[in-house]
Amino acid sequence: MKKGFSTIMAAQFFSSLADNALLVAAIELLRASHAPVWQTPALAPLFALFYVVLAPFVGALADARPKGQVMFASNTIKVLGCLLMLFSTHPLLAYAIVGLGAAAYSPAKYGILTELLPPSQLVKGNGWIEGLTVGSVVLGILLGGQLVGPRVAPVLLRFDLPFIDTGIDTPPEAAIAVIMFLYLVAALFNLRIPRTSAPLQPLQGGVRGLVRDFAHCNARLWDDKLGQITLATTTLLWGIFGNLRIIVFAWAAAALGYGTTQASNLAGVVIVGSVAGAVAASLLTRLERAVEVIPLGVVVGVLIVGLNLITQVWVAAPFLVLLGALCGFLIVPMNALLQHRGHNLMGAGRSIAVQNFNEQACILGLGAFYAGMTRFGLSAFTAIAAFGLAVAGVMLLIGRWHRRNLAAHGDEVRRLLAIARTDGR
Repeated sequence: MKKGFSTIMAAQFFSSLADNALLVAAIELLRASHAPVWQTPALAPLFALFYVVLAPFVGALADARPKGQVMFASNTIKVLGCLLMLFSTHPLLAYAIVGLGAAAYSPAKYGILTELLPPSQLVKGNGWIEGLTVGSVVLGILLGGQLVGPRVAPVLLRFDLPFIDTGIDTPPEAAIAVIMFLYLVAALFNLRIPRTSAPLQPLQGGVRGLVRDFAHCNARLWDDKLGQITLATTTLLWGIFGNLRIIVFAWAAAALGYGTTQASNLAGVVIVGSVAGAVAASLLTRLERAVEVIPLGVVVGVLIVGLNLITQVWVAAPFLVLLGALCGFLIVPMNALLQHRGHNLMGAGRSIAVQNFNEQACILGLGAFYAGMTRFGLSAFTAIAAFGLAVAGVMLLIGRWHRRNLAAHGDEVRRLLAIARTDGR
């Protein structure tokens, strides 16, 4: 790999590690402050908020400045969110600020790969980044659970600075202080990311022009008879997966009596399952046959409802692995087909921006739906059942939508799938 790639990987690893550890710390901070139950599931939609609001702009901003500088500034915003969380700002507001940093970080992270690596190494480079990201998600959740747990937290709280009252007096506050250090490490790596020879693209057209161009690309992908099905499916699946990690914490507390540290282990199990499912899909599913996995989405919704029947951890762990594996098995082929259609319609960059917007909007919407149910007094079991039934129902509608497209526009859909088959060889 080209010089500088390892620096990008290190920066991404520490930033993602901190993101996921902070999620667990924020959950424990809400619990320790006896916040209303609905505020814990509200973390996911608030983190996604700025992904949605800033979707038309962050890609253009990443192209207008050196990517390393954008990533450094984004990590600085994440540190600011941690500081706000430490100094009594409401955790939901502070976590939304961290989401702002993450929204700006994402397009720079992927964009610099195309500037640094030749086309022949892009797949390999993305594979390294995605594999490292998944690893950091698992380790970050486990790390967050340990930082707020009964073994590590007391050790952290014994540290003190002479003549300075840090105000760090609780396990989640100590965890956040450590997580800030991880963000700072990522920022130092950001400063060492090489400046590539790719020309900068100044912002043009103003806010109105950027919004108009983004809206046009979004409408174009939703109008495509194959793109609309893949976009709807991946949007829903990422909406499920983005909220499932947090829902597992609420379910583990209600069904198993688990605290944050124990529940974080189960959340990590879901992600391990998703990796296994993604690998299986990459080996077993061809691009032109991706739409055939849609019915499995209904099974995912039913399995979410089935969580309410589990009361033993020895059943829960393999069940959550299966649930994560099905999500991973569904996401990979549908995501690949969506990227193929988006690349053909408008180019990879705009397509990814549209995809990110829709997926984060779904995370926001489903998270608000679940948080709203708990806000109005529904138990975790009832809210999980309603969430799972909603997922199964929407997946049924998407399957019917695809069949209607085949009936009314069969020649066009088959032509698009034939293009995917030819390009996928």
